[in-house]
Amino acid sequence: MLRTSERLLSLLSLLQARRDWPGALLAERLDVSPRTVRRDVDRLRELGYPVAAAKGPDGGYRLEAGSELPPLLFDDEQAVALQLAMTSGAGIEESAARALTTVRQVMPSRLRHRVDSLTVTAVRRPSVRTEAPVEPATLTTIGAAVHARETLRFDYAASSSSASGPPRRAEPHHLVTWGARWYLVAWDLDRNDWRTFRVDRMTPRIPNGPRFTPREVPGGDVSAYVASTFRGSTDPSGGWPCRGEVVLDLPAADVATYLADGVVEPVGDDRCRLTTGAWSWVGLAATIARFDADVEVVGPPELADAFATLARRFAAAGGA
Repeated sequence: MLRTSERLLSLLSLLQARRDWPGALLAERLDVSPRTVRRDVDRLRELGYPVAAAKGPDGGYRLEAGSELPPLLFDDEQAVALQLAMTSGAGIEESAARALTTVRQVMPSRLRHRVDSLTVTAVRRPSVRTEAPVEPATLTTIGAAVHARETLRFDYAASSSSASGPPRRAEPHHLVTWGARWYLVAWDLDRNDWRTFRVDRMTPRIPNGPRFTPREVPGGDVSAYVASTFRGSTDPSGGWPCRGEVVLDLPAADVATYLADGVVEPVGDDRCRLTTGAWSWVGLAATIARFDADVEVVGPPELADAFATLARRFAAAGGA
């Protein structure tokens, strides 16, 4: 028969593994009497674990969420998985490191050595040049609005260097990570369309707005929707918010070889028409400029303005 301390740990592990446990089944699994199970449940309650009991012939026990966080119990595989999750990045590295240090302090020596031997380097996508740290409180606020299906009111900056525009209203549907950044997939009430907001540029306003009935994301799959948003889709412009069309003095075959998103069409033997997109007009102009060829802007005017902006910057850089 297990000692009391070992039995309490086994009981706690069982309660964490399943929502409801009949008392008789717990007694059978622990090889003790139902009376001993009742005493052990009382001991867990004294330690701060909120174990609820249901009376009657089919009565049992359930580990409920409490107002305070009691000591947690992880098996070896859970502890290793926790290490992996906390070293994955996505802008909350400081908080994750503090949490991992706290958990590591209470690990047994054998498990601490196992976790320490697991060194993970999170490699960022080359296209992401800088990290975008996010306050855990911001994630918690947005996540709560997603869970409660409450309209989110927030200030939003179009870029990291710009000031926030007018307050935004959106129905939050999913928090996602992409390229070491957090994003919110939401229905923008002011623009009556789906939008993907960078969380590091959001400042939630309190309180939230009214509850809403969830909509279905385009295509019904949030993963596929986000992937199409960032990597392009069947749309010639790749699903980007800034879309443009140009004629390049290059053969279509040469451009198609290095084209990530978009459509290229031949216009004679040595020219082609390119339709593609990017997150900003200047970014789109820079993407097109990398083909190292003369460019004729078909439209829109914003793309021509972006080329003019790049020309001024490059001229200043060349003069320096």
